[in-house]
Amino acid sequence: MMHLNGSYYRKNDYTAGDPSRVSPGPPRPCMEESGLQIQHNTNCPSLNMTVSYSLEVANARFHGFSRLLFRWKGSIYKLMYKEFLVFCAVYLFFSVFYRFLLTPRQQDLFERVALYCDQFTNTNFIPVLFVLGFYVNQAFTRWWGQYTSFPLPDNLMMVVSGNVHGADERGRLLRRTLMRYANLSSVLILRSISTRVRKRFPTLEHIVEAGFMTTHELKNFESLHSDFNKYWMPLTWFSNLAAQARQEGRVRDDIALRLLMDELNNYRAKCSLLFHYDWISIPLVYTQVVTIAVYSFFAFCVIGRQFLNPEKGYSSHRFDIYIPVFTLLQFFFYTGWLKVGELIINPFGEDDDDFETNQLIDRNIQVSMLAVDDMYQNLAPIVKDKHWKNSLFSVPYTQSTAAETLRPAFKGSTFDMRLEFMCLDSKQREKGVRIGASP
Repeated sequence: MMHLNGSYYRKNDYTAGDPSRVSPGPPRPCMEESGLQIQHNTNCPSLNMTVSYSLEVANARFHGFSRLLFRWKGSIYKLMYKEFLVFCAVYLFFSVFYRFLLTPRQQDLFERVALYCDQFTNTNFIPVLFVLGFYVNQAFTRWWGQYTSFPLPDNLMMVVSGNVHGADERGRLLRRTLMRYANLSSVLILRSISTRVRKRFPTLEHIVEAGFMTTHELKNFESLHSDFNKYWMPLTWFSNLAAQARQEGRVRDDIALRLLMDELNNYRAKCSLLFHYDWISIPLVYTQVVTIAVYSFFAFCVIGRQFLNPEKGYSSHRFDIYIPVFTLLQFFFYTGWLKVGELIINPFGEDDDDFETNQLIDRNIQVSMLAVDDMYQNLAPIVKDKHWKNSLFSVPYTQSTAAETLRPAFKGSTFDMRLEFMCLDSKQREKGVRIGASP
């Protein structure tokens, strides 16, 4: 077994004010996998974070979205600038080739080829919009489904904290071990699908060193032979330990045990769903069709959108401005759309907008241990609240939100509906009764 003591980089080694500097003290190198060797490198902590701009668009205002256009990290410019430069270079090559390197006869032939290719740059021939729009829509639906399938221990830790009793060391050990098993299962499944987590835990020994698994549990884990992923084993340990806690009376009735099992199954279902999302991708043939459609479309554009000699009177070639502005915009939109699909089809990589799986692991293990250990029966004294004697009371507003008190409470869309028509109908009915009653 590889000795890994002191080999992990800790988050608090970064200073709070400037993440580019390391706080004073002895360096703690992180583990970086290179082939079959583990190399020490103090510069390997990744600062890639999911790009969030929610605060900047909290209020609709003038040029609100325009401010986002000047960002680089997570932007479409960073994602596709290489493809854009390649397209410009190829277009420029054919433009120079046509203008300066061909004889007049060869230019005539090139112009015929350009006019022929221009016919196929119409989207009616190559259905770029249809296949690309449908593909990105499916990729986005898949991306959101993977996000909602991330196994969070919040529900499970509340059930464990409220139903596995005992303030002694045994009760504490049971609760912490149950949540450690749940977090271990999520680490194993994320290690199988996320490159970030795989680099953080390249071997099972790293998981043991991180405290998610003991050496005895590692032996039990490795002793069970299976040709398939064994992320479910810690959840089996969870169910067995919960049954043992029921026998010991730590779980006081079968209803509480059933509640534990239900939440465990929900947690396991999300782990399984993540695994199947990674296993079953969008069919490769569709990805190939979309890619070929976009690239072939712009392959024809490279020649078909060339500016030809306006003196020859070709239709739609009355000007020679050298730079195909609208073709470049079209390339930016279509190829950018394709790159968006490429970005979100697998959000467990290391792109700027991919899921922060390592940070979620840190969050899950911390809050789950706090909930079942530090917060177990940790209640403040129960006292009468501030409005105990008032049946009707209002919560104060700050000066910046005081104007909201002037707004009437919403009571329903039809609450203030006027009744002129109903009154008019009643008067007409009364009039008709009087006419019918007269001799």
